[in-house]
Amino acid sequence: MKKLIYTSLLCGATVLAGCEKFLDKTDPTATKFNEFFNTEDDLRRVVYSSYVDVFSSVGLNGKLLYQEDGKSDDAYSRTESHHHQLIANGNFNSNTAAFSWNYELHMKHTGRLNVFIANVNLPYVEDEAVRTKYKGILEGLRAWHYFWMVSRWENIPFYLEPANLESATQPAKSKDEILSVLFPMAEEIANNLPPDAYTSDAYMFNKYSLKGIIMRYYLYFGRYEDAARLAKEIMDSNKFELHPKYGDLFNYKADKTNKEFIFTMDMASHANSATNSFQHLAPQYRTGNGQSFVVPLKSLIDAYWTLQGDPIDKSTQYTKEQYELNPKLNRDPRLAASIYMHNDIFVNEPINIYDANNPMYYERPRASRSGYWYRKFVDEADAFRSGGNMHFPYIRYAEVLLTYAEAKIAMNQIDDLTKECINAIRKRAGLDMNFADVKLPKYAAYTPQQWTDLIRNERRIELAGEGRRYDDIIRWRIAEKVLNEPALGHTRMVDGQKVTLKVEDRSFRPNNYVWPFHENSLKVEPGLRQNPGY
Repeated sequence: MKKLIYTSLLCGATVLAGCEKFLDKTDPTATKFNEFFNTEDDLRRVVYSSYVDVFSSVGLNGKLLYQEDGKSDDAYSRTESHHHQLIANGNFNSNTAAFSWNYELHMKHTGRLNVFIANVNLPYVEDEAVRTKYKGILEGLRAWHYFWMVSRWENIPFYLEPANLESATQPAKSKDEILSVLFPMAEEIANNLPPDAYTSDAYMFNKYSLKGIIMRYYLYFGRYEDAARLAKEIMDSNKFELHPKYGDLFNYKADKTNKEFIFTMDMASHANSATNSFQHLAPQYRTGNGQSFVVPLKSLIDAYWTLQGDPIDKSTQYTKEQYELNPKLNRDPRLAASIYMHNDIFVNEPINIYDANNPMYYERPRASRSGYWYRKFVDEADAFRSGGNMHFPYIRYAEVLLTYAEAKIAMNQIDDLTKECINAIRKRAGLDMNFADVKLPKYAAYTPQQWTDLIRNERRIELAGEGRRYDDIIRWRIAEKVLNEPALGHTRMVDGQKVTLKVEDRSFRPNNYVWPFHENSLKVEPGLRQNPGY
């Protein structure tokens, strides 16, 4: 039994079963490796399948970037099988399926990538530059898998070549040991990739899209100097810019025509199969579409500061209660661009979450229990068709600006460029820069903690619904606070009393900053050790 399971880890069967499209070949009887890995087309199919099997599948709900926030205090994921809900509410242990699903998915594919990288010289190519490019992309994907796994479990098995039964039983490597190899290796890979997106297969790693991933993990692991350095390098490339209108990035007005997306899940990344973001995120509508799989919570709504760039509990214009009862009052325009709420119009239908005859009534099975929905990635053009053709950003230029600013603030090096990055984000969002300009005198007196609070909130609302929040509350070590509070929804006055919808109770223990290994993984991998507290 163990030998069979190790074989999966070592990618004997995995290579053959990992990608249906890869094996959709002329000779379906091929059984030897070199029978289906011998041409340039084979090499390209390997790279394509390495994305779609994990990162760009339109139906893989456990990995879709717009569903990832369901693990955080920003959102509620209503379907347990998507592997976000239990992580957010803390009702999990080392037998919870989410942990085996994620671990096996990523570990299987690192093994698969090791096999293909080790054999990358087998296929015939007319131009060796093509082989070099595809090899670098595969190596970049392997690095991305390992960054992700280390951020979840810390100490994991780490292989850069096909494993055998002997090496597969070795102890896991420590986080620091892995990162000491991974970061310089990933940067070297990125430096050898072309600097521009490819004419076709634009979703595949180029120099700057891979550096964007590396930048992100430098920030996540507290390596602020390197995070700022890579952010500055991407800025200095002059290849990217903020799109003039924030909301247009997340619908068909600009999802394909902007210069802000650095790393994109485009239609080619999943063989042009129809995208499902309308169905997954939108309110249930007369057509039957709209699953409300993941919906925003009150904590996210309250995080949108005022039009003047101040927290709602520090506004001089209105009280916090007034803002809670009327979320549209004097708010950051990114709220309206990102969220549907009570009394909005959706496909010519007024949203009334308290009317039992309304399809958006909050107690309906496929409605939002919070009374809020994401507007991002929901285009009403998809209301009357079975699927869409939306492009989704893994990394936007806005994240680069936010990363530079956060890293410099963390190092207490708040230079002019730091402030310019924040101002660029705020100005594009539509804030009143007569008050929100962080170069104004009032900001000169800001303490380090105030700057930290400001940049963290800017990141939260700028990237809301894009899958970044869970990683942020983990690395900032604030999950013990924000995930120990109930998940709440819309607030209104009832008989003179303020009433807020309650979605669920939540809990977070100190050991939950690192995920448990599933008990099945421990049984078949003797080199693993369970993380503390599980």
